[in-house]
Amino acid sequence: MSQTTVPAGGTSLSAARRARELSEATGGRVVDVLVVGLGATGAGAALDAAARGLDVVAVDAHDLAFGTSRWSSKLIHGGLRYLASAQFDVAHESAVERGVLMERTAPHLVRAQPFVLPLTGLVSPGQAALAWAGFRAGDALRLSARTARATLPAPRRLSPVETRHLAPALRHGGLRGGLLSWDGRLTDDARLVTALARTASAWGTRVLTRVRALELTASGARIRDELTGEEGEIRARAVINASGVWAGELVDGIRIRPSRGTHLVLRSQDIGPLPAGLHVPIPGESNRFVLVLPQDDGRIYVGLTDEPLDGPVPDVPDVPESDIGFLLDVLGSVLDVPVRRGDVVGAFAGLRPLLDTTPTSHPGAASRTADISRRHAVLTSPDGVVSVVGGKLTTYRRMAEDAVDAAVDARGLAAGPSRTATLPLVGAAAPRTLAALRAPRRLVQRYGTEAPAVHSLAAQDPRLGEPVVPGHPVTGAELLWALRHEGALDEADLLDRRTRIGLVPADRAEALEAVRGLVGEALGSGS
Repeated sequence: MSQTTVPAGGTSLSAARRARELSEATGGRVVDVLVVGLGATGAGAALDAAARGLDVVAVDAHDLAFGTSRWSSKLIHGGLRYLASAQFDVAHESAVERGVLMERTAPHLVRAQPFVLPLTGLVSPGQAALAWAGFRAGDALRLSARTARATLPAPRRLSPVETRHLAPALRHGGLRGGLLSWDGRLTDDARLVTALARTASAWGTRVLTRVRALELTASGARIRDELTGEEGEIRARAVINASGVWAGELVDGIRIRPSRGTHLVLRSQDIGPLPAGLHVPIPGESNRFVLVLPQDDGRIYVGLTDEPLDGPVPDVPDVPESDIGFLLDVLGSVLDVPVRRGDVVGAFAGLRPLLDTTPTSHPGAASRTADISRRHAVLTSPDGVVSVVGGKLTTYRRMAEDAVDAAVDARGLAAGPSRTATLPLVGAAAPRTLAALRAPRRLVQRYGTEAPAVHSLAAQDPRLGEPVVPGHPVTGAELLWALRHEGALDEADLLDRRTRIGLVPADRAEALEAVRGLVGEALGSGS
């Protein structure tokens, strides 16, 4: 792992810091770069620019990871699916970026995840051979990206006994065995964004949530503080629009075709022990699967769909019953005891910001969003605003680098090359260092080297060591840490992004009163 470290101090985001830095940003000074949007790509762009020595302000109308970046499958894909569609450049880029995250920048947040593709009667010998060839090709991608075998083990064939051991809930009848493969898995996508934003702040970025960009030009933005309603201006030499599915609302000429990806949330006991995730083939599709993703908090995610979204883009996408029924049907095709609608304790949907390249004279030419390329694009408007669209979570760093390169070139800024491929995020350390930390493993996988500091809060006040919701591992100490150091401003920030309690509405409702009390105490004490 790189020896480059985060600059000492300055990583803590808080309400007090936000107020101070918002006043500075709107005080008339001209910064080098203004980034609009604080999802993975926007936060990554802020870090990239700041690490090059540029003066940066980054704003978001809501919170860190409010949009697409909190609704993913929490996977860092190696690009296997893109090989099947002959998008070799996207596949290789994905494999490279996966290795960067797992071995250099965020080994505390990304680790290897095993997956089993069960060979049932629904998978013909020909399909099984094709899938095995794909997994072997994926391993070749790993090699080409120079990711170590110790980081991602090799794929292999499984006997029926081995398959049932890794996935006991599978239907035994007709099970011929399975195919085992590996990919990268994020502890939490929103935590990755939080780490990016805090690392950017350590390099001098002013990270401002609840600040809406009302109008963009190449020389800055007219903004509104969503907490007070006050309007102002942030002046900048370069502007990067990283607002995802909302990019076209800020810059003319950008056409986004959002694709909805839905996941179900189940309790672990509804499927039983699941040492590995599952690839469940979708009938009639040669290279698409429903993923069954066991989590460390006693939940399981099942996803995902790929359906076009028509009409206005909502802040929080709804989950239609048709998506839930589809996922349950596919899941039920391989389970011994099918999961029923009543077992679904939550559901969430994210919108992929796919660039619509269909000619305006042929609006129906690409009818399926599943067929639209996941390549990203960096577009510079006639007046000089740089927008970055498309792509996917895995390649956020490369997207951010390309966007900053374009902004530097377009506006003639004095800056060096990108440094983020070797720049560890807050909490990152070599595996041996992480393993030696005196803190619960669960906290280490969420906070890295900061885990002992989070754990110590509970030692100071035993109440903070108690779970916020019975049966869910998040404690009051984690919520207090989020208020003091991670920029959380209210209950929604805590329940829906800094933690994942809010993915289950019943858990969210049960936790809300306790969280409100904690927020009141923290703000009242000036923390």
